[in-house]
Amino acid sequence: MSEMTITDLSKNGAALSFRVRKPDVLNTIANLSNDEVFTPPEFAGRMLDTLADAWAVDHDGASIWADPTVTFLDPFTKSGVFPREITRRLVEGLESWEPDLDKRVDHILMKQVHGIAITTVTSLLARRSLYCSKDAMGEHSIAKSFTRSWGNIWFKRTEHNWSKGTPERQIHPVTGDELLVYPTCGFCGAPRSLFGVTERDDLETHAYEFIHTDDPNGLVSALFGVPMQFDVVIGNPPYQMTGGAGGSSDSSIYHLFVEQAQKLEPRYLSMVIPSRWLAGGRGMDGFRAAMLGGGHIRELVDFPAAAEVFPGVEVKGGICYFLWESAYEGDAKATIVRNGEPTTTIRDLGEFDVFVRDPRAIGILQKVRAQAEPSVVNHLTADTPFGIATNFADFREAGTSKDVELHYIKRKRAVGFVPRSFIRKNAQLIDSWKVLATEGYNGGDGTPHQIVGRPLIAGPGSVCTQSYLAFWVDTEIEAKSLMSYYSTKFFRFLVSLRKITQHALRSTYTWVPQQEWDRAWTDADLYAKYGLSADEIAYIESVIKPMVLAADEGAED
Repeated sequence: MSEMTITDLSKNGAALSFRVRKPDVLNTIANLSNDEVFTPPEFAGRMLDTLADAWAVDHDGASIWADPTVTFLDPFTKSGVFPREITRRLVEGLESWEPDLDKRVDHILMKQVHGIAITTVTSLLARRSLYCSKDAMGEHSIAKSFTRSWGNIWFKRTEHNWSKGTPERQIHPVTGDELLVYPTCGFCGAPRSLFGVTERDDLETHAYEFIHTDDPNGLVSALFGVPMQFDVVIGNPPYQMTGGAGGSSDSSIYHLFVEQAQKLEPRYLSMVIPSRWLAGGRGMDGFRAAMLGGGHIRELVDFPAAAEVFPGVEVKGGICYFLWESAYEGDAKATIVRNGEPTTTIRDLGEFDVFVRDPRAIGILQKVRAQAEPSVVNHLTADTPFGIATNFADFREAGTSKDVELHYIKRKRAVGFVPRSFIRKNAQLIDSWKVLATEGYNGGDGTPHQIVGRPLIAGPGSVCTQSYLAFWVDTEIEAKSLMSYYSTKFFRFLVSLRKITQHALRSTYTWVPQQEWDRAWTDADLYAKYGLSADEIAYIESVIKPMVLAADEGAED
C-alpha cells in the first residue's frame, strides 16, 4: 500500500491535511484461472524476505539487495510482481553503490532482473509493472538504455510438440487431408483435444517456452543474447493444463518448471506451487523423492488452505513455497500455516516417502510403524477395482441370475446391474465380502475433518465403479469388523497423513496397519494397543471428526 500526502487544502479558510491510500494495482487484477494465479505482492515479498535471510546467513550478514552482481530470473512471469519487487529492493539497497538514481535503475533493469512471460498479455503486463511501459524503449519507460522493445521480459508464441501417445488418423478441417495425430505434447503432456487438429494463430497455445526445450541453458542464452548464469530463479509457475483426465494432479505441469529451473544451476531457487506434490499426485513419486530426499530444500512453508495465500482461489491440497539452495545440504526449516498461525520445526524432509505436514503426527506414526505390522493395502484394490470407469452408464436397473450388483456414485450412491461375464479385472473378488471406500472426498480444508467418505459393505456377487476402492475379506463378520476399524478416528488419522487432496488412492492407506477382523474396533482399543499418550490422543480427537455409519446410504459422503 502506497501513500500520497495532500496538504494545504482549505475549507472555510481552515488548512486540512490528510492521507489518501492508493492500492497496489497488482492486488486488483483478476486471476487468469485457478491454474495461472497472480501472486499477491505481499506474498511475493514474503518469499523474497526468505531468500534475503538465507543469503545473509551464507554471506556473513551481507544484504543480497546491496550486491550489484546478483542476477535474477522469473521464467514464468505473469503480473511482473517478482521482477518489480526485486527491482524495488535493489533500488534501495544499491543506493550507496550508485547514488545516481537513473544510473542505478538502468543498471538493475539492464543487468540484474530478467523474466520470461507466459502469454502475450502477461508479457505486456509484466513490462508495464517493471518498466512503467509495455515498451521498454518507450517514452515513459524508466529504463533508458535498452535497444529492444521487450527489454529483459521475453515472450514468443511457442507451439506444442505433438509426439506422445498412440497416434490417430484424423481429417484436417480445412484441407481435408488425412493426418496422423498424436494425442499429447511430448514436453508438457497437454492433451491435443484442447486445441483440435490444428491450432489457431489468434489464440494462446499455453505452450510455455521454458518447459518446451531440452536445453533451458541454451534457451535463456539465446533469449538474452549472452550466456546467462542466474544466481536466483524465483516465481509462480502455471500449475496444470486444463483438460487432462479430470483429476487434480493428472495434468500437473508445475513440477516441470521446477526441474527445468534446476537445470539452469542457480544458487537459489524459490517457487510457490500446489502442496499436493508433498504427498500425492500421479507421476510425482520421482519428483517428490528428489525434492524431499535431496537435502537442498532450506525452507518449506505450507498453507493447507490455499485461500490464505490466494483469496478466492481454490487449489485442492493447499499451496506451498520453498527455498532450494544448490550448496545447502541438511534439515529444512518447515512451517505449516493454518488460520494465519505458523508452526515451525527443523526436520529431515526425507524421513518418509511423503511429507507429514504436522510435526505432532510424527511421534504417533513412529509408534504405529514400530510394530511392523502388514498394511491394509494388502487387502485393497488399486484404482478402478473392476475396470469400470466412474462415468459408466451401460448398466441395468434390474438384475438377472447372470448379473452382479454394480455400486456406483452419480451425485448419490446407487446400485445397478451388469452381466458377470462383463467383469474382466479382479473377477476373483466378485464373490468376496467387500468394504467399499469412496475414492474421492473433499469436505473442505479446515479441521476437524472426516478425511474419507463413509464405507459400505458389499456382499458376494458385487462389484463397483472407479468411484470406490474395495477392501476384500472372507466373511460378513470380517467385513463388519473392517468397517468398524475404517470408521475409527485412529484409522482415518493415519489416512490423513498421506491424503493431501480429495482423492484417496490405494497408496493413501499405506500407513494403516492390518488388524484381526474378529471384533468391533474402537478408538479406545487402538489408542491402548499403540501406547498413545494423552496428548497424542487429544491431538487425534481434535483434528478428526466422528464418522456415523448409520447415516442414509443414499448420500454421497
